[in-house]
Amino acid sequence: MSNTVQNATVLDTLRHEARTLGDLKKAGYRSMPVREEMRANLLRMLASGERILPGIIGYDETVIPEIENAILAGHHMVFLGERGQAKSRIIRGLTALLDAYIPIIRDAEIPEDPFAPITPRGKRLLAERGDDLEIRWLPREDRYAEKLATPDVAVADLIGEVDPIKVAEGRYLADEETIHYGLIPRTNRGIFAINELPDLTEKVQVGLFNLMEEKDVQIKGFKIRLPLDIVIVASANPEDYTSRGRIITPLKDRFDVQIRTHYPRSLEQEIAIMEQEVTSFPRGEMTVYVPQFMKEIIAQLTLEARHSNEINQSSGVSVRMTINNLESVLSNAEKRAVRLGEREIVPRPSDLHALTASTTGKIELEYMGEDKREEEVVERLLNRAILRVFDRYLKLDELKSVVAYFNNGWGMQVSDSMPAREYLDDIRSIPGLRENIRRLEVSDSPARLAAAAELILEGLHLHQKLNKEREGGRYRYRV
Repeated sequence: MSNTVQNATVLDTLRHEARTLGDLKKAGYRSMPVREEMRANLLRMLASGERILPGIIGYDETVIPEIENAILAGHHMVFLGERGQAKSRIIRGLTALLDAYIPIIRDAEIPEDPFAPITPRGKRLLAERGDDLEIRWLPREDRYAEKLATPDVAVADLIGEVDPIKVAEGRYLADEETIHYGLIPRTNRGIFAINELPDLTEKVQVGLFNLMEEKDVQIKGFKIRLPLDIVIVASANPEDYTSRGRIITPLKDRFDVQIRTHYPRSLEQEIAIMEQEVTSFPRGEMTVYVPQFMKEIIAQLTLEARHSNEINQSSGVSVRMTINNLESVLSNAEKRAVRLGEREIVPRPSDLHALTASTTGKIELEYMGEDKREEEVVERLLNRAILRVFDRYLKLDELKSVVAYFNNGWGMQVSDSMPAREYLDDIRSIPGLRENIRRLEVSDSPARLAAAAELILEGLHLHQKLNKEREGGRYRYRV
């Protein structure tokens, strides 16, 4: 029987009963190379309609079909994309295409197929013990390893090095068993990922190329044949990967496919990722509600940054900015609710100042100087985002009665520290305000009404219909 197509219950029973190579043979177990294993599991998932990368949003028509093709073809893959495009998450998610457990030689230094060991020690153990060769079952999570490429990563880290302890124990340097294997051999029969591939030195890239192409490596002058059963996946920034001198051409050629990732292509996708990934905490009896227009403002800010000529687009604007910004704004709203004894946590536009700290660390300005500060750039982008969302829900012509109220000399105060109930009198007394709040699709909760009222006033201000003045810790809108 095959380890990929057999019944999962049968395999689980075998895992608890089989302890030797002989047991595997009696059960009719047949191991297969990693690429065949992933291919067989993918075909099974495609036939059943199961998603291969649940939780990855926005790639169903672009990236995922290319991944499926690469796996079916048995290819090594390199993912090209700017930061925050889920490259690492995708790579880690590929482990779902591995079997839940596979048998390996128990006393071998690296994970080895008991039917076909590749190291001198594994071959010797098989020759000495035959069908009595002891096995252990390796779970899929232990069949994955990754390394962040940095200039100080050495061949010894990835491939191996002569072990001085083994030499001191009496082995000769010419003995292949003096080798201490690196990360890649120790991921044999699995998936190995290298993040930021171009950051590896040329020497290490050559060693990796030899391992992928020739199945041999040189360690301290010794040529070692190491036919690893492994799928190598890498990630890189497109600008670095295509930059001459950052990556050697032969290694680039050995990655069978280049898969280009991208940022969410719609506001809806950006929001869906934000909602899925935002950190949630237990808050006791307090409830959390984020108005849809607030989600849209936070997501729109990221979209504005990705299209701004003030932002260095080659480094990208991560989806993590959207997620962290929602968390920052929620935190500001939570502080208010706790201090004022309110039961509902509802972020409102006056809380948006809290996202400056979580935005500035996620963007790189195109030009830095005394005349350009990150905070000012963020404010301009945020104003654009608020205007776009305001215009999506509201029309200036339908707010004439609200503007007329302010033209008569009245004003309204707002603040991120004001109780929501202090907004209610103004909402009732300003003609047309309550009717336009309904367009924002919020209920009659004071906290939600306050958030909606703030968006209308801020939108009118940005459309230059109202002035906005600071009065202590509060802002006053007036004409």
